[in-house]
Amino acid sequence: MIILANIATLYDGSGSTDEALHRSIDVLIENGRISSVEPHRPEREIGEDIPVVDCSGMTATPGLIDCHSHITLLGVHERDMENMNSPEGLLITERILYTTLVDGGVTTLRDVGGATQRMKRLVENGTIIGPRMKIAICMLSSTGGHADFRGPDRCHATLSKLFPEGPGRPSSIVDGPWECRKRVREIAACGADLIKLCTSPGVGSPGDKLEHREFTAEEIQAICDEARGRGLRVAAHAHSRSGIRLAVEHGVNDIQHISFMGEREVDMAYKAGCTVTPTSWIIARSLHEKGLQPSVVEKVKQVNEVHASAVAYARSGGLKILVGTDPVFNGMHGRNYMELHALIQDGLKPLEAWHGATGLAATEIEQDDTGRIQPGYRADLLLCKAESRVLDQPENMETGLVEVFKDGVPYRGAFSQLPAAPDWHRRARDQVN
Repeated sequence: MIILANIATLYDGSGSTDEALHRSIDVLIENGRISSVEPHRPEREIGEDIPVVDCSGMTATPGLIDCHSHITLLGVHERDMENMNSPEGLLITERILYTTLVDGGVTTLRDVGGATQRMKRLVENGTIIGPRMKIAICMLSSTGGHADFRGPDRCHATLSKLFPEGPGRPSSIVDGPWECRKRVREIAACGADLIKLCTSPGVGSPGDKLEHREFTAEEIQAICDEARGRGLRVAAHAHSRSGIRLAVEHGVNDIQHISFMGEREVDMAYKAGCTVTPTSWIIARSLHEKGLQPSVVEKVKQVNEVHASAVAYARSGGLKILVGTDPVFNGMHGRNYMELHALIQDGLKPLEAWHGATGLAATEIEQDDTGRIQPGYRADLLLCKAESRVLDQPENMETGLVEVFKDGVPYRGAFSQLPAAPDWHRRARDQVN
């Protein structure tokens, strides 16, 4: 057992109002689970062998849940993708997973393109340190679409540099309703937890334009129907209004990016019960990325002109807003909390952002045993310096994050009185830059 005693402020992840905030709280952790959350009791009788951490100067939150990650990307420039596709790619992925957990405070993530069931298994069996994962494996795209990075000099059988097919990962590029159905079946057989597709072109892909079409309605319908038949939810990359509408009309559960979403699209999504994952940080961050192709730079400008308005429409329309980082540029992994900051900048109240990264996110990605600091839940917690005010200013986690617990295991070694983590937990934290 571990006792986190007299936590100054605790956000429990249950909602976006002050009812989810508690003061002077004791949290008892046993066998990787939260056994009790109760008002601080100085008179508590404690056995000599039970470690107690004085948290009177701490803020506690649930571990973050990132609903849009890519652990096999360390940049979208050609050299970055070549490095990830080389034999050293798995080692880079290991570093990404480690910094995402230990520096970024992410205890659960949804990888929506790139991660394989093998990578997920390596985390589960303790070979690699990182967040637990829900994986889509592929990001389904049509020929010439968002996942098609074969370049203008393509030839027969050339692989896309983005998420190339290999063991445990079919090709993301697919055309025609029946081929789409087959590909969903392949992805499901490879161990996917959800299906990801593109219903509109993308910003970072050089060969398409935002106003163009990606899949046809028949292809999207086939993908969603096949996913439903296998009990899998569907997330859609969708910037354009037409792409958002196609996604909603044909059964997508979560709309990602939402750059051009307006009142009509919000109303459609609300009636269909869709969630949205705006990825606000990457939209703003892309303005400062150097070396992008001119066609990509133009699309970056287009989405930045409208994205904040889209988030405002989604919020005012009552849509459930999830937190997703989309960390595809160098230096983003391990700073996942910056997505909360970006969403607050776009108009969300701080606790709305926190809820979208904790309790709400857990429910929507079907990981119902985490996301809250409540009895019976996994002991996934963050402890931050109270003076850093991370609940109002999550960007302060850069210096304010003290300890990260995943399943009750502390990964940063901040408290000497806690049991030492296994040696493989204690390797140096190499920030991915």
